[in-house]
Amino acid sequence: MKSLDRKFTLWALAWPIFMELFLQTLLGTVDTLSVSQISDGAVAVVGLSNHLFSAMMTLFMVVASGAGILIAQRIGSQREEDARSLAMLSLKVCGVIGLVLSVFLYTQPGLIAQWLNVPEALIPLAESYIAIAGAGMVFTALSAVLGTALRSTGNTKAPMVVGVVINIVHVALNYAFIFGAFGFPEWGLAGVAVSTLVSKLLGTAILYFIFIEAFHRRIGWKELARYWDRSLLKEVLHIGWPLGINMSAWVLTQLVIYVFLATLGVKELAAKTYMNTLESFCFTLGYAVALALQIQVAHLFGAGRTRDAYKATYKALWIGLAVVTVNALLLFSLGRQLLGIFTDDAQVIAIGISLLGLNLILQPGKMLNMALTNALNAVGDTRYTMVISFVCMWLVATGGSYVLGLHWGWGIVGVYICMIADEYIRGILCLYRWRGQKYLRQAEAEPALGVGLSAREQELVQA
Repeated sequence: MKSLDRKFTLWALAWPIFMELFLQTLLGTVDTLSVSQISDGAVAVVGLSNHLFSAMMTLFMVVASGAGILIAQRIGSQREEDARSLAMLSLKVCGVIGLVLSVFLYTQPGLIAQWLNVPEALIPLAESYIAIAGAGMVFTALSAVLGTALRSTGNTKAPMVVGVVINIVHVALNYAFIFGAFGFPEWGLAGVAVSTLVSKLLGTAILYFIFIEAFHRRIGWKELARYWDRSLLKEVLHIGWPLGINMSAWVLTQLVIYVFLATLGVKELAAKTYMNTLESFCFTLGYAVALALQIQVAHLFGAGRTRDAYKATYKALWIGLAVVTVNALLLFSLGRQLLGIFTDDAQVIAIGISLLGLNLILQPGKMLNMALTNALNAVGDTRYTMVISFVCMWLVATGGSYVLGLHWGWGIVGVYICMIADEYIRGILCLYRWRGQKYLRQAEAEPALGVGLSAREQELVQA
């Protein structure tokens, strides 16, 4: 492989992303630990609400993800002015979507709690948490697109540093608002929501000031406010809408599965929330490798180095598989003690322990799926990943969970078996597609079109 710009090597991209993801996971763990001091019911509310927030995030991640891939491709093809324009456009669009979602969540928490099938006893907690934490969705949208744009330019360190700041603030505010420390009021679960809101606001502000200096020309507020390019937006949506369908399918199926678990009982729901926290530590490094791979492959593809992009994917896959397997083994060995940190409910712990062995099988499948899906997305093959994700997640993961988990009475174990099957089926199908090298061969056969050109520029070249 030819020498690669240092900031686009797998290691240079992956370790800051890992630290950022690890800190995000730590933030979630602190939330779960803090909320568990209130009640297992409060934990269940946070778990359900966060899945709802994730589902809504897909509305702006369509733009953020599509723009991120195109920015990396443009940087690879030495077209930074185009990358800068893409970044400005995506920030404006995502900000508007996030603002609309914030207003809806803040004004309709009761209706949303009913949609989520929240147990009646937990509805007051759910309404409070959804209204306050949901009001910060606009900051989630802005920080998502800002972080994606920065990472796509090869600057993965800035989002990592911001993650450190957010964690420190969030932990301090959690402690203050839940327990009434430092003279603050004792607000319980509402305090966790306020802490989340303030932390997101601070993180967004810091990322914005880094973002406006990220390209060769500083982005001014007036230019950002006035800028609009319909052809670029069309290009972003062309590559982004399948990603949005893919993400929304995952989030919505997870939300439906959570609703299934809610019908099984609060203890199953709490156990799944605790397991989600523990599992996230398993695949965080693997996921960082997969995200770094997407940026690297998009950069190489944009530079016309298709053979290097093909080989880099397998290298990253093997690294990721080794990492997640070791992490899953550690979790299997220490799972009982770790679950005991979150709760002393013997039944919840027993349910969690029953899932630790299945997690050993689940994590390598996740890594296979993440790495190959990201590689395909990086070269623009987003419709293929959308189709197989939509079909598998709804039929295998969700439909199977209903049949095995509820209809056949296998409970949460049946749900996990279906999740495992879904990950491996999608991973194998993506591996088959990547080995076919469809988009790589197309790029090699049509060099005159220029990888990374806009849709309008490609039309002009063809003409």
